[in-house]
Amino acid sequence: MSSACETRIGHPARRVGSVVRAAALAAATLVVPVIAAAAQQSPPPRALPESFAELADRLVPAVVNVSTTQAISDRNGPELPQMPPGSPFEDWFHDFFGERGDRGGQGGGAKPRVQSLGSGFVVDPSGLIVTNNHVVADAEEITVTLTDESSLKARVVGRDPVTDLALLKVDAKQPLPAVGWGDSSKTRVGDWVLAIGNPFGLGGTVTAGIVSARARDIHAGPYDDFLQTDAAINRGNSGGPMLNLAGEVIGINTAIFSPSGGSVGVGFAIPSALAKPIIDQLRTAGKVERGWIGVRIQSVTDEIADNLGLDKPHGALVSDIDPGGPAARAKLQPGDVILSFDGKPIERTRQLPRMVAETPAEKSVKLTIWRDGKEMPVDVRVGSMSAEQVASAAPSEQDAKSPPTVDALGLSLAKVTPELRRDLDLPDDTKGVVVVDVDDDSAAAQRGVRPGDVIAAVGRDAVTTPEQVKEKVDGAKRAGRRTVLLRVQREGSAQFLALPLAE
Repeated sequence: MSSACETRIGHPARRVGSVVRAAALAAATLVVPVIAAAAQQSPPPRALPESFAELADRLVPAVVNVSTTQAISDRNGPELPQMPPGSPFEDWFHDFFGERGDRGGQGGGAKPRVQSLGSGFVVDPSGLIVTNNHVVADAEEITVTLTDESSLKARVVGRDPVTDLALLKVDAKQPLPAVGWGDSSKTRVGDWVLAIGNPFGLGGTVTAGIVSARARDIHAGPYDDFLQTDAAINRGNSGGPMLNLAGEVIGINTAIFSPSGGSVGVGFAIPSALAKPIIDQLRTAGKVERGWIGVRIQSVTDEIADNLGLDKPHGALVSDIDPGGPAARAKLQPGDVILSFDGKPIERTRQLPRMVAETPAEKSVKLTIWRDGKEMPVDVRVGSMSAEQVASAAPSEQDAKSPPTVDALGLSLAKVTPELRRDLDLPDDTKGVVVVDVDDDSAAAQRGVRPGDVIAAVGRDAVTTPEQVKEKVDGAKRAGRRTVLLRVQREGSAQFLALPLAE
């Protein structure tokens, strides 16, 4: 395990040379009048700080080094920092990590042990320390090193792997310097930030930059809402704080985009608006309880919005509902679009899981949904999420013979029969129409429809025969519709697809 901040996402950036510079010049020429006009209406900018020295002097003592020790069972250990031959740090890393190839040299059959490094910050003078879960996960021993180089053994108060957060406790002889939380929701792109941590074990390192973007989804978990920064973040910075110029923690440094393994100016931090409630729960209960309403959702695309009569793509489209769950009891239906939750509008689909998760179990909340071309209120009593409630889907690639076809969609369909249920391993209660072939050149193929999928509904209307599908598709064409909405099921999961109608 490596506790370093080393998550790699995306692909290496491509250099396009003068094309980018020329495009930038052209864009700048066009927008100068607009910028000038906006500047006349905006408040005067705040002066840039001459130095971050006073802020660093105050904040660095609250940031700690977190080192862990654990046994490893094979040779696939953590990825260790790679130092070029002759580097002044080469001997240091050799002494700290040891030889990678000599893990069995401890004698007596003992499991080899490995150390890893990360960062953390004190949020309570009594010795409560926030860090990343991946810094301390599976650790047998945790040591916290303060800025005065004194070391304290730490224990885990609670961990939350879903958001990659952990809370530690050390028994200090005197109150420790601590930092307070800020409100990341008030942070703007372009605001100055400081990142403090222990890159490569070099304690008390301060870097500065700006908030490059907000609400980044890097596919690290279901509640991704990262702050992005160009402040240098490297391995060992994981768990350290991102701070605003008021000295408040607005994020926990967690991941980097790095084709090379080092900082390239694209780092990510868990926003304090997400982290603080999690840490508060860990502090009081040692675990995190999340709300649950029992729906599977998908994004509302332009085509789906047009098909449902929405003025713009927003909200979260309900693709499936867990039987017996809160949403089922509230009579929500597949095809409903959740526009707001507990009075908060949903502009992006991924906002809803976080809103629900942060809601206490048993609380009754009001939803605004879009159904049959109009808004309507629905009351839902939030339940408690279990760790096992994870949706999965796996395609089936089996065919049948002599199927009816829907030319406008490029699909060959068949009625559900006992033979198809057996051949495709469909549940006994499957209702709908089975896709047995897909035209390779069709929009359905491009949208991921595959043989073995089951079309449960066209729009909001359930279908059980290929003829019903064809009739509804033909009706949509006669009505001048450009797309048709299908509810497609695959291995227990369902989603809506808006397919263009071929001429």
